[in-house]
Amino acid sequence: MKDYYEVLGVSRDASQEEIKKAYRTLAHKHHPDKGGDEKKFKEINEAYQVLGNPQKRSQYDQFGRTFEAGGAGPGGFGFEGFQGFPGFDSRGFRTSGGFGDFDFSDIFEDFFGFEGGRKSRKKQKRGKDIAVDLEIELKEAFLGINREIELQKMVVCSRCQGSGGEPGTKTVKCPTCDGRGEVYETRRSFFGSFSKVSVCPQCGGEGKKPEKRCSECNGEGRLKKIEKISLHIPAGISDGEVVKLEEKGEAGGVGSRPGDLYIRIHIKKHSQFKRKGDDIYYELPLNFSQAALGDVLNVPTLDGGASLKIPSGAEFGETLILKGKGMPHIYGTGRGDEIVVLKIRTPKKLTKRQKELFEELNKEGL
Repeated sequence: MKDYYEVLGVSRDASQEEIKKAYRTLAHKHHPDKGGDEKKFKEINEAYQVLGNPQKRSQYDQFGRTFEAGGAGPGGFGFEGFQGFPGFDSRGFRTSGGFGDFDFSDIFEDFFGFEGGRKSRKKQKRGKDIAVDLEIELKEAFLGINREIELQKMVVCSRCQGSGGEPGTKTVKCPTCDGRGEVYETRRSFFGSFSKVSVCPQCGGEGKKPEKRCSECNGEGRLKKIEKISLHIPAGISDGEVVKLEEKGEAGGVGSRPGDLYIRIHIKKHSQFKRKGDDIYYELPLNFSQAALGDVLNVPTLDGGASLKIPSGAEFGETLILKGKGMPHIYGTGRGDEIVVLKIRTPKKLTKRQKELFEELNKEGL
């Protein structure tokens, strides 16, 4: 017979949390409803019935597998194996959300598509989120802008204001769920029979419905239309960042709130500037005389221009900094810098006089 610790793949000094985690992983992997090995699954459950209970684990550590393992017996498994465990009654029916201190509901949800208990109606009733892409100019990202976009999506019906009923119509108890807002479905599985509770598809969980459906949306409380949405893009936003507009996604139908709208920002390449973080890079072309003698030049920036002193003897690739002339810090005050990269140009064509001057400079060792 296999050792229970070996079955779960844990050491004998493993904590209860480690045993619980190992069981959970193996139960998911070997469950028959997911194509797993039924024999292996029974073996795993038998091991956890013992090791998952501190008192029975202590007995097992003392006496081995010869003691009574919760009614299942070596190699056997059934709902009788759950007797004596918190969360199950004497017949093996689940009564609350626990297996010892282990929440078993997530396994039931994975196996059968629902939670062991009642789901919140509000949790289920929500419109879909929408994600869109928006391209802007670097200057717009620098300044921050207000933009209006158009989206075709499900919106609240203007005729019934989302109620689903024809204006002036009374509401009555939903006949499908008898006013409970929920419907029940029983499923059979390896564990036995379980009742699934779900939101009533007719009333959307409200327990009531209009006597007469809205003629515009046919009782759905929403319909597809083009909607204009205004948004603010903050100054300093980076390429790839997302702006979230709550409840600007799709309308969710009767009795529910809309989803959210997520707008991913893409910043177009600029002809002069490159952005790295909140710093802006600009390549400044210089001729030989400016690099050698120095100069004072007006350099373009995102908010106009700035005077920059070029030191004498400037070299190709040297950088000069214009403090505070970069992008605004979106999550704070102040701005990044503008990094000016010096690019010394070599003339392609020279006039006769220029050639003479360069020849003289060459004689001087320059």
